[in-house]
Amino acid sequence: MRILFIGGTRFVGRHLALLAVGAGHEVTLFHRGSTNPGAIPAAEEVLGDRDGGLDAVPARVWDAVVDTSGYVPRVVGASARRLADSAGLYVFVSSLSVYADATTAGQDEGAPVGKLDDPSVEEITDETYGPLKVLCEREVEGAFPGRALILRWGLMVGPADPTDRFTYWPRRMEDGGDVLAPAPPSAPLQFADGRDIARWMLSMLERGRTGTYNATGPGEPMTMAGLLEACRRVTGSDARVRWVPEWFLLEGGVEPWSDLPLWLSSREAGFHAFDTSRALAEGLQFRPLEETIADTRAWDAERGRPELAAGMSRRREAELLAAWRAASLQ
Repeated sequence: MRILFIGGTRFVGRHLALLAVGAGHEVTLFHRGSTNPGAIPAAEEVLGDRDGGLDAVPARVWDAVVDTSGYVPRVVGASARRLADSAGLYVFVSSLSVYADATTAGQDEGAPVGKLDDPSVEEITDETYGPLKVLCEREVEGAFPGRALILRWGLMVGPADPTDRFTYWPRRMEDGGDVLAPAPPSAPLQFADGRDIARWMLSMLERGRTGTYNATGPGEPMTMAGLLEACRRVTGSDARVRWVPEWFLLEGGVEPWSDLPLWLSSREAGFHAFDTSRALAEGLQFRPLEETIADTRAWDAERGRPELAAGMSRRREAELLAAWRAASLQ
């Protein structure tokens, strides 16, 4: 196959491009050159900005286009229309954030999606990100009717994850001591190793699949307690998990998702409980959680364990734990 990536040099896109090259496909990466240029020597690189610079894309026939970097419908629409007559399949990476209701568990691909009061808005915020992705999906479907594959990603984790949202927990458990964790221990989690999603995406490409899919994992139900216990086993840690209730964390100014990665408040619990049966029926499979933890830990060590992009400092964690112990004794 001849595959054009719009992006493809970062995290999951890079995993996919490497797999595609390894499988013998002809890969072209169209990107700005700001992230990992030259990282895939076997792939052709074309530098340019998709916003106004699409003329740099070679005038060829493509079996598939993989768009990993689309956030603004105007820009995505221009890319899709530019390639509509020269590409067979358009793969657009969307997000589970498209859904209007974050409180309800079990939502499938037919659940209501978010809307913008002003569809011309292009500023990406927590409030606009999901609805903008909805409009991007529609641009792709309009340009590629019956030839679009829309993948609504959840949280992607594993080696090369630039967000550090998952990496925080293996590192924190490895370091031991009293570990602040958001109660309840039974809270569900959904995430996927980016390498597993990349492997499945390549299979979907090769089989010419179309339609919309919730793309996240794991294959079996996962909880916060299950994740932390797996981290303890893999790292051999003596960490002591201290479960702190939501009300105390929120009153203390702890930010869900960023200060305590993977944690969402009960008002958003549906984000960790989407229906992924459609993707599973199409062959989406996941490696053992312990493997993802071990590989993430090894990657984190290789890069020198830098300051993480997510999570709280040990000092703040200790202060919160001390305050919770004091409150519990009253």
